[in-house]
Amino acid sequence: MFIKEDNTYNEMRESSTMQWLNELSESDHVVNRGGAKVTLEYIEYLNRRIKELEAKNTLKDEFLKKLKHK
Repeated sequence: MFIKEDNTYNEMRESSTMQWLNELSESDHVVNRGGAKVTLEYIEYLNRRIKELEAKNTLKDEFLKKLKHK
């Protein structure tokens, strides 16, 4: 039986980090604001890349299952 993985800690950590970066992006300090913006953009890029790779992996899994049944 499959047990759902507990990601509570990781979700809290991500939420806290994103809140901190959003607060920095509203800062008056130019370096902090710029650094936070770049970091948020990079996190968005990484999340998109993860989704692309997961989709690619799913396609490979489906192909291998079809190949196995032939």
